[in-house]
Amino acid sequence: MDINRSEHQLRQKGDLKIGVIGGAGWLGAAIAAALIEAEVVTPDRLTLSYRSTRSDAVPGAFWTTDNQELADRCDILLLCVRPADWAGLHVDASGKLVLSVMAGIGLAALAQRHGTARVVRTLPNAAVTVRKSYTPWLAAPAVGEADRAIIRRIFDACGTQDEVRSEAEIDYLTGLTGSGPAFPALLAEAMMLDAIDRGFDRDVARRAVNAVLIGTGRLLERQDDCPSDTVRTFLDYRGTTAAAIEAMTSSGLRAAVANGLAAAHQKSVRLGEPS
Repeated sequence: MDINRSEHQLRQKGDLKIGVIGGAGWLGAAIAAALIEAEVVTPDRLTLSYRSTRSDAVPGAFWTTDNQELADRCDILLLCVRPADWAGLHVDASGKLVLSVMAGIGLAALAQRHGTARVVRTLPNAAVTVRKSYTPWLAAPAVGEADRAIIRRIFDACGTQDEVRSEAEIDYLTGLTGSGPAFPALLAEAMMLDAIDRGFDRDVARRAVNAVLIGTGRLLERQDDCPSDTVRTFLDYRGTTAAAIEAMTSSGLRAAVANGLAAAHQKSVRLGEPS
């Protein structure tokens, strides 16, 4: 396919033909549903592949177990598979736009494997399910402005997105944002278990903690405050929250978070290394 011709065609709303390899998985299915909901693509122009069990999550789409058939039907391919499974995925996507959601797999490897210079690394997280994912992405030099507009449309449908500057940045963000909901959930679990240890009913503890995190998320979304400003406000008030923050900090909370992000970063880099 001629790249200039394809970019011109893809500018037109409704002209996109998108394929999701791994469309039966939770992430692939969530992205597909988000694209349909936001009218980025119509179901009849969406092709999804699966290995063993076809999902009912995306009605009206075309389903196949043949990933090459999917590639041949589409202009844009999303690779929604685990890095370990990508080792056995040999799909010719010559000249097409390929978006990978895999941690650690670099642009050069994607281009070589799939026969196209128009490759993009992306990193949505589990919040795609509720259209609140933060998705950083990195494009190869051959990805033009028309392609970039499409990438923004795709991941704006999933939440919010930013183009980053380097593979090092997206490898780091694998832990910071790719792990996404896991870190607040870890804090919530610790808070809930403390309440249970103090005699609270488990359901009461769960509802209390979940309400705190949901409320915090909505406040940050609405006010768009810097987290440091929020922490400083509570510290300056010198109340019970300040006492808790100071105790958590002195117990090594920030060091634990930094160590966790470093471990995720190192794992991301290892995933991209030849086995």
